[in-house]
Amino acid sequence: MAVNKQERRQKIKLKLRKKIKGTTETPRLSVFRSNAEIYAQLIDDKAGKTLLAVGSAEKSIKGAKATKIEKAKQVGKLIAEKAVANGINQVVFDRNGFLYHGRIKSLAEGAREGGLKF
Repeated sequence: MAVNKQERRQKIKLKLRKKIKGTTETPRLSVFRSNAEIYAQLIDDKAGKTLLAVGSAEKSIKGAKATKIEKAKQVGKLIAEKAVANGINQVVFDRNGFLYHGRIKSLAEGAREGGLKF
């Protein structure tokens, strides 16, 4: 019974989502990683709304000559800056079924450096 990567990630994602819930005070910091880009968004699960969204495809990050890991860190810092400007200091980190290393870890470290607590 071979399980492909997407099915495996979906199972992990659902298992994590049972435990992790975002509120208005402590939204969920959800991360999505594609082959070329990385995206992060703050989600209020009770209202079912996305509060903020940032991606490596934004002009300020896209133009920079940097590795994907460095861009992920910039995305983390940028979402942290926007969150702090909107009065959000505490978040719940949702790695979205991805392993916590590489670009996901770099984004989390950037968000912590930017002032978010999780």
